[in-house]
Amino acid sequence: MGTKVASRYAKALLDLAVEQKVLDKVNADMINLAEVLTDSKDLAAMLKSPVISPVKKVEILESVFTKNLDPMSMGFMKLIVKNTRAGLLPEIADSFIDLYKRHNNIVDVFITSATPLDQGTREKIVARIKMTYNGQLNLIEKTDASLIGGFVVRIDDNQVDASIANQLANLKNILLN
Repeated sequence: MGTKVASRYAKALLDLAVEQKVLDKVNADMINLAEVLTDSKDLAAMLKSPVISPVKKVEILESVFTKNLDPMSMGFMKLIVKNTRAGLLPEIADSFIDLYKRHNNIVDVFITSATPLDQGTREKIVARIKMTYNGQLNLIEKTDASLIGGFVVRIDDNQVDASIANQLANLKNILLN
């Protein structure tokens, strides 16, 4: 249930931010909120606590965020707390970020390689991806030595595994069967 409610609140915030022409600022605020709530388990627990009053929750949120957030973002957070949905703020922030990416046609591309990619290889991978996906690509790179060599590219539910470890596993399956 929480995810559906969170996505509805996120959609309402997105629509309002577009209307007020503060979409990029609100997105930055939601990214900041998501990071703070991920890093501070105490703050996230406080938001979910039924023992702490909404008034106290608003005070705490204001002391943590007021200087950094757009007034619309702060007002939205106060509304969420007032509606006793403070525990959903992490999900709302994540949903908003996803909606923002879809709204701006941004595609997350996760590239995992055995070693850091050189610029030429990265450009070839990006060029190949752009043949299939329109929009701005947001590259998220990480290394995993267990791949031995090559790389794995994941976009949404699609994955291309061009790693040596995968090729060795496939060869092993062929030889055993």
